[in-house]
Amino acid sequence: MNPLNRPKLEIPKTRLEKILDWIGAVVFAAWIIYLITVWGDLPAKVPGHYDGTGEVTRWGTNWELLLLPVIAGFLAAFLSFLEKHPEWHNYMNLTEDNIVFQYKNSRMMLNVMKNVTTAVFAYVSWKTVQIALGEAESMGIWFLPVFLTALLGPMIFFVIRSVRHK
Repeated sequence: MNPLNRPKLEIPKTRLEKILDWIGAVVFAAWIIYLITVWGDLPAKVPGHYDGTGEVTRWGTNWELLLLPVIAGFLAAFLSFLEKHPEWHNYMNLTEDNIVFQYKNSRMMLNVMKNVTTAVFAYVSWKTVQIALGEAESMGIWFLPVFLTALLGPMIFFVIRSVRHK
């Protein structure tokens, strides 16, 4: 199927997509409320960067904590926009017989990635606050492998699912 003239189909969001969006919105709102709540207790310097083992490699101003929700918000908005246009996504084997499945699968992958990313950014922000307040020492050695698995795992799952459904 020619990528330039793929049909735009009106496929309603699944129940799971709606639930994941709701959870993502609640996590984002709780994250913002948490930052507002602890803002007055934060020291002037907070962790600004971590190495692969989760150790702090740079300290920065507490205002840097605001970058994570801003980036997560823009990323979530952009991925939500792309979710609404599965006809723009890249497909390996799109046919008239599998187009509805492929659109739903691609849209679900973006939905999961959007909400996992929001949750991971919120966790990083929370952990950064904990380190800044002296309640934790580092992200921990398991942060990077868990982070990569959380982001790449769903992507791999949905790509394999797409390839298998010809």
